[in-house]
Amino acid sequence: MSSLRPSDHKNQDQSCHDQNDHGLLDHGITRGFIIAIGLTAVTLVAEVVGGFWTNSLALLSDAAHVFMDLFALILSLAAIHLAKFPASDTRTYGWHRAEIFASLINGTTLLLIAFGILGEAWGRLLQPEAVKSKEMFIIAIIGLVMNLIAASRLHGHSHDDLNVRSAFLHVLGDAIASVGVIIGGIIMLYTEWFVLDALVSMIIVLIISWGAIRILREAGHILLEGVPKHIDINDLVDKMRATEGVKDIHHLHVWSICSHITALSAHIDIEPDYRLRQGEIIGTLEQLLDNDYHITHTTMQGECSSCLTGPIIQQLKHRPRKATGGHNRHSH
Repeated sequence: MSSLRPSDHKNQDQSCHDQNDHGLLDHGITRGFIIAIGLTAVTLVAEVVGGFWTNSLALLSDAAHVFMDLFALILSLAAIHLAKFPASDTRTYGWHRAEIFASLINGTTLLLIAFGILGEAWGRLLQPEAVKSKEMFIIAIIGLVMNLIAASRLHGHSHDDLNVRSAFLHVLGDAIASVGVIIGGIIMLYTEWFVLDALVSMIIVLIISWGAIRILREAGHILLEGVPKHIDINDLVDKMRATEGVKDIHHLHVWSICSHITALSAHIDIEPDYRLRQGEIIGTLEQLLDNDYHITHTTMQGECSSCLTGPIIQQLKHRPRKATGGHNRHSH
């Protein structure tokens, strides 16, 4: 005979229902990513082949932008699957940081591609080359259609998921670049002003470089354990101090495990009259941090009698280095 109360059965049913909804949501996002990746890959092949065929540097530049989008889509999909891998005794944070390392590789590769395109564009500014404008226009139209379809597959999930939203904006940005190639193709078709091909390429290089620098800056900020941009430390501390039973906050650290997971550790000085409710107070703080700052990984230590006058932000120090044998020897 079951020992569960009716409320327990209700909670279990609700938990199963939530897990099923979460599984369906993950399946929908994954399917959207797979379709978007397939369409973007077709666009990349078409623009690379078309760029060499039509001798259009603008089309090849857009292909480099499409490559950035394809990498971003694959990275986002990989992050979804890597996040499912359980933590282990050798990786207590799991595989979430893999996203950041991939971002560093992505950003560095994009900068190298941008410099290569810029050098070729400068040469074509000095000596413009003829371009098959009509064929370039048709291939750019195909790329635009593919980008819009891919964006539509991600748009429905982009409002609530930062990972999906970043991928959606990548694809949307490439659609805008395709519009620039189309406009350039039309103008060259009627004016044969082929120098415009190099000018459009330079504009796309600026877009690629700006995106690459942002990726590198954000990845570096996370690897250096920086405070996430959406968090104001002073505001966060004020709200924590305003919680009933909290006297003060010390030794606070806030950092990102990856771009979607924020962690916090702190020492909590509990008011003397509330010391028996320490667990309740920390639970209230956890709920505050989750609701207001999306901080889901917290470690808070109460009853910190040894740091009542300590700083809010703790300055870390290296442990003393052991002297080598040579330094310990006395000179005679």
